[in-house]
Amino acid sequence: MTPENLNMEELTDARRKAIAASIRPIGADELKKLGEQIFPMAGDPWRERYFEFIEQTAGASFHHGTTHDGIQVVYCNAKGKGAWFKPGVGMGPLQPKGLAILKQIVEGR
Repeated sequence: MTPENLNMEELTDARRKAIAASIRPIGADELKKLGEQIFPMAGDPWRERYFEFIEQTAGASFHHGTTHDGIQVVYCNAKGKGAWFKPGVGMGPLQPKGLAILKQIVEGR
């Protein structure tokens, strides 16, 4: 999809399908290893946010999935929180629409 023809509904649907196909439970230890790989530089603000997210949801179960365009998501259904990240680009909290999609995917399994 070219930037000139960006259709957010199509993009969201394609990402939802990719996440539904790839999402799986992931433990905190594996999440930490993933964080070490994606954010290897100490002092990286994205690294700090990633590990803060894991700490804020400690003790809960997580799910991890990847979209067709390289965006990874980590979702905690019990806490209703999630984060997206694209290595080398950035990271941020999942917004209500994304959280609702992930809740539906995870609870539908």
